Amino acid sequence: MVGQSKGNGDAAEQGGEPEDAKPVSDESRSAFTAPLGVPLPPVPEEEHPTSEFTIPEGLVTPPTNEPGSAFTPPEGIPVVGPLAKPGSPWQDRMRSLVRMPLAERPVPERAVRSEEGADSGPPVPRVLDLTLRIGELLLAGGEGAEDVEAAMFGVAHAYGLDRTEPEVTFTLLSITHQPSLVDDPVTLSRTVRRRGTDYTRLSGVFALVADITQGEVSLEEAYRRLAEMRRNRHPYSKWALTVASGALSGAASLLVGGDALVFLLAALGSMLGDRLAWLCAGRGLPEFYQFAAAAMPPAAIGVGVALLSQHTDTRIQASAVITGGLFALIPGRALVAAVHDGLTGFYITAAARLLEVIYLIVGIVCGVLMVLYLGDRLNARLTPDIVHHTYRPVTQLMAAMLLALAFCVLLQQERHTVVLATLNGGVAWLIFGALTKANLTPVPSTVVAAGLVGLFGQLLSRYQFASSLPYITAAIGPLLPGSNTYFGLLNVAQGDVNKGFEHLATAGALALAIAIGVNLGGELARLFIKTPGQETPLPGRRAAKRTRGF
Repeated sequence: MVGQSKGNGDAAEQGGEPEDAKPVSDESRSAFTAPLGVPLPPVPEEEHPTSEFTIPEGLVTPPTNEPGSAFTPPEGIPVVGPLAKPGSPWQDRMRSLVRMPLAERPVPERAVRSEEGADSGPPVPRVLDLTLRIGELLLAGGEGAEDVEAAMFGVAHAYGLDRTEPEVTFTLLSITHQPSLVDDPVTLSRTVRRRGTDYTRLSGVFALVADITQGEVSLEEAYRRLAEMRRNRHPYSKWALTVASGALSGAASLLVGGDALVFLLAALGSMLGDRLAWLCAGRGLPEFYQFAAAAMPPAAIGVGVALLSQHTDTRIQASAVITGGLFALIPGRALVAAVHDGLTGFYITAAARLLEVIYLIVGIVCGVLMVLYLGDRLNARLTPDIVHHTYRPVTQLMAAMLLALAFCVLLQQERHTVVLATLNGGVAWLIFGALTKANLTPVPSTVVAAGLVGLFGQLLSRYQFASSLPYITAAIGPLLPGSNTYFGLLNVAQGDVNKGFEHLATAGALALAIAIGVNLGGELARLFIKTPGQETPLPGRRAAKRTRGF
């Protein structure tokens, strides 16, 4: 036995195989196994999973402060220039960041917060929810999409969310936050279902955003202030709005050549239309039918005046009555916001706003045309009897300021902004009247006057650190094309479609001139006017690359 075992051992040493060994097939061997005779590679001491964005070993990373470097440091691009000046309005700082491409966007200095737990920061979902609620109030109040994005970006960044991307459309707000390249993004959205005109609430939201971006408001305090804004009642009652609507229409009738009796009739028609619109709103009818109903009483009073003038010796300007009633219904605020969104590159929102304006104007057209068609069947002599060659500078200037004052009440503005907006409206009409007297055509005169309105509105808002809408929207009231709108509708009702569309096209051109002038004045103010109390100019306004056609 001993000898046999020894013999077997010698056989194994000589390269023989054991008796119970089986041949190994090629299929049982892995394709990644090294062949016999090839040394195996060394076993790694520890696995090191790396990101695909990691710089390969051996490649030297250039210093981050080297000018022209193609690498972005992990903490972001350092702040340069006056971008993070604490005295600059948040609109300018955040608008500059929004207009920059994402890869070139610097990291502004975050406001220092004294609350406990500031290092960890508030929960991300609550910050995003607060940001969406603030954006909803701004968008529903009539702010442009770019200003809404700037406000949302500023609020999110002030609470520590750097990698955020807000997106604003006409009825939908969304915001996305991604902590890093390897973390899942968090996206929240909110739908804007109701729109209201309350510039007092709008000013409160602007003040809240300004305090948040300066690091003076905690998350809970911001929620509390936002809830108070929603609970607050409007500063003016419904009856005050009705009286303001009548004053606006009466002042507009004076602008187009009316007298005291025309003022009273236009005011009466507008007040009746306003109450009828409130009745339709209380029954849940859409705005289209509300505008159609509000346009009927002024047109009916104008037709009645025309019929009365045919059978008596009274000479009342029926066209001035109808024109004054239409002034209170023209959606100038929505048109200015639509053109502003289009000029800043938000084409979807601009198209939706323009479609809203078209629907509202069609509602006005339907209401007026039904009454004018009925008047034409009754043989009412409705002619363009407004005396354009009669200039009453003092009366028309006072009427323009009264119109702007009434517009301020309809917009629910704060009382301390009413006087400045009224003066701005008077300046707009004064410039327009002077240019028209100098034989300049209405469209360029309107552009210049509206440009000054936008410029002064931006000046006033910058010194107040508030929104510019309360100082601009009411001031463009005297420039609205009410007479051309009425003449176009009258010609269409009388069968002269070509001339009617010519007047309507002129009204559209004047409306676009107002919107472009206001936007241009605001852009010039932000480009060349320094921030109050600051010696350095405002941050540079980078053009949005998405607005270029190449």
